[in-house]
Amino acid sequence: MSNFFIIDKENVRLDNLVAEKLSQFTRSHIKQMIDDGKVTLNGKVVKAGAKGKIGDRVEYEIEEVKPLDAKAENVDFDIVYEDGDLLVINKPQGLVVHPCSSTKDGTLVNGLLYRVKDLSGINGVLRPGIVHRLDKNTSGLMIVAKNDAAHVSLAKQIKDKTCKRKYLALVNGHLKNDEGRIETYIERDKKDRKKMSVSDKGKFAITNYKVLERYEKFDLVEFALQTGRTHQIRVHCKALGHTIVGDDVYGKSEKGLNGQLLHSYSLEFTHPRTNKNMQFEIGLPKHFQDYLSKQKKQP
Repeated sequence: MSNFFIIDKENVRLDNLVAEKLSQFTRSHIKQMIDDGKVTLNGKVVKAGAKGKIGDRVEYEIEEVKPLDAKAENVDFDIVYEDGDLLVINKPQGLVVHPCSSTKDGTLVNGLLYRVKDLSGINGVLRPGIVHRLDKNTSGLMIVAKNDAAHVSLAKQIKDKTCKRKYLALVNGHLKNDEGRIETYIERDKKDRKKMSVSDKGKFAITNYKVLERYEKFDLVEFALQTGRTHQIRVHCKALGHTIVGDDVYGKSEKGLNGQLLHSYSLEFTHPRTNKNMQFEIGLPKHFQDYLSKQKKQP
C-alpha cells in the first residue's frame, strides 16, 4: 500500500478519518475498502469503527478503475430529467437496478450504459451511477449520477437527510392513526438472508407516514424516508401489522399483481453543481392505478 497518512486527531473512527482524506468516495465505498482489507491501521487490518491514536499510520490502497462488467442493452425506462451531472429516471416495476448473482443482464444499469454516455464510477463495475436503489418491484423516481463529484454530493445529501424521498403505498387493513413516525433498528433476518427484520440492533431506521385515503379494505399511505435502509418501508409496514398489498416477501401475493404496490413518487434535492433546489413528482403507474380504481372508498 503506497498511500498513507498519519493520524492527527484522537478518538476518531477509522472510516471517518479515511472519509476526510478520500472525499471523492462515498461512505459505503470506504467501508467496503476497509472490510476488504484495503485500509490498515499500523499495518493491521481492522474494522471500520476502530480508533487510532495521534501518530498512528493509516495505509490505503485505491484500486484502478476496472472495465465495466455490465453490457449495454436497450432496456425500457423513462428519463424524467437529464443534464451534464445527473439523471432522474422513472423505474418501472419489475426492473432490477443493477446486475447481481441472480440477474446478469436486462437491468437498469444495462439500460443506462446503452442510453447514457457518462456515469459515475464510485460504486464499481456493476453499479455505475447508482446513488440509491429501489427494489425490483418498487416503481418510481431514482437519481443517477453522471460523474463522481455529483455522486458524492448526492450520496451525502441522502446521508444527511437533506434529500427528501416520498413514496405511495397501498397497505392492507387500516392504520390506527392518520399519521405517525416509525423508529426501529433493522438488520438482516436471521432465518432468511434475503429478508430484513425489525430488531433491537442493526441500523437505525426512521419512516414518517400519512394516510391519504381510506378504502374498505386498504389505506393509501404516503411514506417519507429519513433513512434509506434495505426494504425499509416494507419492513416497517410489516412491523405495523399492515403489509403492502402484493408484497409476497413480507406479506402475501395478490392475484393480478406482480409485486408490492409501492411507488417512489417524489424527490427533492440540491443540484450538486448549481446548488439549485430540484423537485420532481410523478403519478402512479398504470398497474397501481388500475388496482386502486377497483377499490371502494370508505363512506
